[in-house]
Amino acid sequence: MNYKIQGTPNSPVLIFSNSLGSEMMMWDELVPYLLPYFRVLRYDNRGHGESEGFLSGSDSTIEQLGNDVVELMNELNLETACFCGLSMGGLIGQWLGINHPNRFKKIVLSNTGAKIGNDERWNDRIETISKNGMGAIVNDTMERWFTEIFRINNPERVAETKAMFLRSDIEGYSNCCKAIRDADFRENLSNLRVETLVITGDEDPVTNVEQAEYIVSMVPNAVLKLLPARHLSATELPKEYAKVLIDFFVGDTVFEKGMHVRRSVLGEEHVNKANAKINEFNGDFQNFISHYAWGEIWTRPGLSKHNRSLITIAMLIALNRGAELKMHIKAAFNNGVSKDEIKEVIMQSALYCGLPAANEAIQTAEEVFRELGKN
Repeated sequence: MNYKIQGTPNSPVLIFSNSLGSEMMMWDELVPYLLPYFRVLRYDNRGHGESEGFLSGSDSTIEQLGNDVVELMNELNLETACFCGLSMGGLIGQWLGINHPNRFKKIVLSNTGAKIGNDERWNDRIETISKNGMGAIVNDTMERWFTEIFRINNPERVAETKAMFLRSDIEGYSNCCKAIRDADFRENLSNLRVETLVITGDEDPVTNVEQAEYIVSMVPNAVLKLLPARHLSATELPKEYAKVLIDFFVGDTVFEKGMHVRRSVLGEEHVNKANAKINEFNGDFQNFISHYAWGEIWTRPGLSKHNRSLITIAMLIALNRGAELKMHIKAAFNNGVSKDEIKEVIMQSALYCGLPAANEAIQTAEEVFRELGKN
């Protein structure tokens, strides 16, 4: 299976599952907004992108596509994750939530239905592309995927998406059509006990608001969010969509977002110790740190957490802030920084901050390495 994982080691994992006829590039615009909070895992479904297709003679089912996700998690040693699936990916998410609820913290079912279309619709589509190729349905697909105003204002993105769709493998696409055709979770949704967010576009002609409302009515712990979009709402409204995901998975306040990032960078033990020391005198300051430093600055998408760690270390060397430097050298490993990178920052600091500052930083770094067993 072709996959890509991005983000810092100590962050929770968010898995994205694509729509029919899409590759992992459909999520490209969202990723920068999400990396302050998650390790983002994207993959190509069977028969799509660079992933292999269904085995000859095997049934193409949503169950098999769902098992692919579980096997990928096992391969990457991911005990649990958050999950977001759109359209066909939403069907996969339903199967996962029903059959593997212990593996998922929260699930987003986007622009999907418990039952999508009917046999006649899917059989006709398979026959059409088998005879005439993907070009026979590409224009209609773009109209269903995007609102007219998006198609007018974003011709390059639409062209990229159209090219992605046209390079779909006909056999792989057809097999996934069969999987969608045969999937029906209407009788099983009450068994989906994972906390669930259902997203759809208010102009989605494929999986409409009524279908989204049905899922919410059947899943015990589900809520609905409507976006002004059509079927590929994540591609059409990436910033808005990312915010919806962050609010659901992390929390909708700046403080909750800050605490999430603070824990992923500094570690649970450090933050728990700091919280245990909160009292009437320092409480406002601790709240200020979580809200402003971690909730408003470290969550900005313009720099990676990896780079923020390097910059922070350099500035603390210059300012001669020993305790904070030690804390952030420890934290740097949670952000994927290596010993060699820390060494280079100190060497650069020796040039611009002076030898005494760099000498103290070297000693501090070596102390941290010993404590963490990094020697």
